[in-house]
Amino acid sequence: MDRKTIKNILKLLSIIGLIIIIFFSISLITGIIYNENIKKFLIFEISTAFIFSTILFILRNHKIEMNIKNAILSVNLVWFMMGILGAIPLMILTHINFIDSFFESISGFTTTGATIYSDISNLPKSALILRSLMHWVGGMGIIVLGVGLLSFINPTGSMTLFKSESTGITPDKVTPKLKHTALKLWGIYIFLTILDLILLNIEGMNFFDAINHAFATVSTGGFSTKSESLGYWVNNPWILWTTTIFMLISGINFIAHIKLLKGDFSGYKSEEIKWYFIVFIVLSIGVSLVHYLNSNDSLFFTLTNGFFTISSILTTTGFATVDYSQWGYNAIAFIFIAMLIGGNAGSTAGGIKIIRFVVMFKNLKYQIKKILSPHIILSVKIDNKIVSHSIINNVSALIFLYLLTVTAIALYLFASGYDTLTALSASIACVGNIGLGFGHVGPVDNFEFFSDFQKFILAVGMIIGRLEFYTVLILLSKDFWKKF
Repeated sequence: MDRKTIKNILKLLSIIGLIIIIFFSISLITGIIYNENIKKFLIFEISTAFIFSTILFILRNHKIEMNIKNAILSVNLVWFMMGILGAIPLMILTHINFIDSFFESISGFTTTGATIYSDISNLPKSALILRSLMHWVGGMGIIVLGVGLLSFINPTGSMTLFKSESTGITPDKVTPKLKHTALKLWGIYIFLTILDLILLNIEGMNFFDAINHAFATVSTGGFSTKSESLGYWVNNPWILWTTTIFMLISGINFIAHIKLLKGDFSGYKSEEIKWYFIVFIVLSIGVSLVHYLNSNDSLFFTLTNGFFTISSILTTTGFATVDYSQWGYNAIAFIFIAMLIGGNAGSTAGGIKIIRFVVMFKNLKYQIKKILSPHIILSVKIDNKIVSHSIINNVSALIFLYLLTVTAIALYLFASGYDTLTALSASIACVGNIGLGFGHVGPVDNFEFFSDFQKFILAVGMIIGRLEFYTVLILLSKDFWKKF
């Protein structure tokens, strides 16, 4: 690795690290407001800010120019650096070990929402806002990163699938310059956060809870300020329906939201968004009816919690209101389908993504027709545009990598002594960045009981899923390290 490569990576890491430290100052201010002991946290903030600033000063005249290998290595190092930067304050503020704090930090930045804390309600306010900030920075960070470095690494990856028609298949910038697109994305993101915050506050949440849940909702993260998650407000349907709607909005391709600013509704007419809402409505009605028929709850209560649960799982947010594992096996089946699907490309949601299922089902239909009529000329189209074979192959390979990663982690957990449901759903919850599962990782449980090594494996699974497999797994290739 030559000096130029090292300078490229160091400068990029320092820029992102300093941005994160600046955001963390909100947690410091919160600690001061609530008169909490934040002296060690302050020392950490000052020392890390000094280190990053010094590196940037030394490299102030160095222009970052990256080839694909530099970009791949940099992106992976960025996420592990963020995990460490978030872990240290959590260790200081909540007195947990490094692996637990690293797991919690990665879960925050990847917007997974899986937690090791049993008694969330009694955590320091500075720690609660810190967790929510990780969500908020990580949620939009992955999209902005997606239109930059990740689009360079994997042009057909979901996070880089920015197309002006908003189909999420090819990387096309909405604005002529990347920075303009990034600024518009942040503008929409901030607007949705503030709007959600105001509505939640009006509907009964105090300001602190409202801002934390707005951060977690718009980022589709799922960290709450309460041990019961949104179940704390289960008797306030206004809060639950507002959160349901904002989770759904945040699970939509943000390019569609940007186009709306110009009065252009075409982004919401894409096939991906159409199927997104079809899947959401069908699964929500299905799980609500199953719940209603197997309980004494009112129809409105079951619809409220059914729609909330599917919105939370489909968008990979991970909030919970009630213990859905008690609704019966049919309800679990509906929720399990939502876990596998995920949200839109170009959104803060995780999972396989709706668009990939659309591509694969259309390709399946195409293959069947070719078998029946070998000489017919056909093509796979999304929004009346032909999808190339290279993209279809990429989508197929990525789904295979998803299944392979989930299976490998699930088998490891199963071999470690956990039941099948816990092992499989824990794996999907982390790789799919969902945060909730079934069994011992259900809506009323947490991930604290796993061993340190198991938590580390699950944290790596979160990063692999967030960066959509290729970016991380390519590091295992010998060819990557040749002539680096």
